[in-house]
Amino acid sequence: MIRIGIVGGTGYTGVELLRLLARHPQAEVRAITSRKDAGTRVAQMFPSLRGSVDLAFVEPAQADLRSCDVVFFATPHGVAMGQARELVAAGVRIVDLAADFRLADAAEFERWYKMPHACPELLAEAVYGIPEMNREAIRNARIVGNPGCYPTAAQLGFLPLVEAGLVDTTRLIADCKSGVSGAGRKAELNLSFSEASDNFAAYGIAGHRHHPEIVQGLGRRSKTPVKVVFTPHLVPMIRGILATLYAPLLDRDADLQALFEARYAGEPFIDVMPKGSLPDTRSVRASNVLRIAVHRPPDSDLALVVAVEDNLVKGAAGQAIQNMNLMFGLPETTGLEAIPVLP
Repeated sequence: MIRIGIVGGTGYTGVELLRLLARHPQAEVRAITSRKDAGTRVAQMFPSLRGSVDLAFVEPAQADLRSCDVVFFATPHGVAMGQARELVAAGVRIVDLAADFRLADAAEFERWYKMPHACPELLAEAVYGIPEMNREAIRNARIVGNPGCYPTAAQLGFLPLVEAGLVDTTRLIADCKSGVSGAGRKAELNLSFSEASDNFAAYGIAGHRHHPEIVQGLGRRSKTPVKVVFTPHLVPMIRGILATLYAPLLDRDADLQALFEARYAGEPFIDVMPKGSLPDTRSVRASNVLRIAVHRPPDSDLALVVAVEDNLVKGAAGQAIQNMNLMFGLPETTGLEAIPVLP
């Protein structure tokens, strides 16, 4: 059994980790922390877990995280890097669902997250956790920076085109929409029902923290510089991401459908849809599946890709468990076989 600790388990990614790990045959959650809610039973806060999770939240200082095999950080940015040295020295592996170990450049991290990096020497060895891009490195990693939800959909959507050198990588456009759970489980005016319902709004136009993550990941797979116009939107749904991606083609005769099918052949969580398909967000709800459809619009020199995922699963907790499975030599799909929920 894999002994697991979860730091910061009261948010949406924390409860999603618990939901998935409760049915993972090799997972044993030993501790889950919360300063504010220490002493509260998990099932009291999240009745959906009654009968499946028999734990109470504990103060971080009282959790014996060093006896765990792996610790998930479902916390705000800056928390994981403050505890990483101690845990890694004790032989504990880390999967951080925040941004502390996503960006390889400490100066770039400080620019976007407005704080210095607490352990740049560990940042240098951290592996970026998209298995379809970094599978072998993840297997041996001590620290995995779990990707953001938008970057997962955007990078996996663009990846076959960029790797094959078929598009102008300086003119990529990622037009992405997310449900409100992507903003976390917190009280904010713009996330309230009367503000978010019957509304559709762009945000982060002047710069979004996920932008450098997308550029970094694709840049590692491209022979040419990568520039991306990334526009996120908030839509009135609870969970899900739909990314519409545009890339100018350098070879208009390329068989894009065959390219995507070949690149993702054998990938357990990537579903390349038949030609002409348009995947929707409810087709992946509560699953670790990312569905992709690739198109070439008539009278256009663009490749158009539509990618959908559940932002809390493949975009967060599910991908984190996928990474854990790789780190501990388990079949990648272990505990993640759930079929999407409909409606």
